[in-house]
Amino acid sequence: MGLVTLTGLVLSSSDVGEFDKRLVILTKESGKVTAFAKGARRPNNPLIAACSPFCFGTFDAFEGRNSYHVSKANISNYFRDLVMDYDKVCLGSYFLEVANFLAVDGADERLRLALLYQSLRALESGKFSHRLLKNIYDLKTWVIDGEYPNVFSCMKCGSKENLTAFSVKHHGMLCDKCENLEAGIKISTSTLYAMQFIVSSSIEKLYTFVLNGETEEELTRILDAYRLNYRSHKYKSEEFL
Repeated sequence: MGLVTLTGLVLSSSDVGEFDKRLVILTKESGKVTAFAKGARRPNNPLIAACSPFCFGTFDAFEGRNSYHVSKANISNYFRDLVMDYDKVCLGSYFLEVANFLAVDGADERLRLALLYQSLRALESGKFSHRLLKNIYDLKTWVIDGEYPNVFSCMKCGSKENLTAFSVKHHGMLCDKCENLEAGIKISTSTLYAMQFIVSSSIEKLYTFVLNGETEEELTRILDAYRLNYRSHKYKSEEFL
């Protein structure tokens, strides 16, 4: 087994045996990995603080056939302010669960890791409503997975002008002319601009805006309708949101 250094964020942690921990870590180098921390539950073990969800840093680990064995960890962000707030923990746990469900072992998951990290930072900051954070995270996750709606042109005629309705059936926008022929959800210009920004912006610039209550509600209604039809998996953490 070779020693490697993984940069990542702990998605989940569970007890194994009498003193060990089993971790699922989303890493920059190897996508989602399973790692074991031997003796991490013993008092004063140096790994004990690193074996909790939300921990971000580097992990020195020996690579086995199907898993890693962590020997050392250097945690740069514990998200302490987040884990002390129940509502933030609930939404943060949702972010982790979505990433855990969708990430692939050994795949290039750098974008998903970056989105997860920036979303947790935005959540910890307290500058954004939780409804907006969830909407941004969900839509950008769909972009990463290549299953997002088209918000830049009409799905019927291809026009990029006068986009006035969102069609769940057609996976995207309808112009004012095609809206008369197809059922769609009316959408305001501000909501459309918000969706276009989320889809097209870099992850680093993603959390740089807020919306008024009416626009947030409209965005939520549209994304909920899309999610209901095309992203039907139910996450356990949603029960607490």
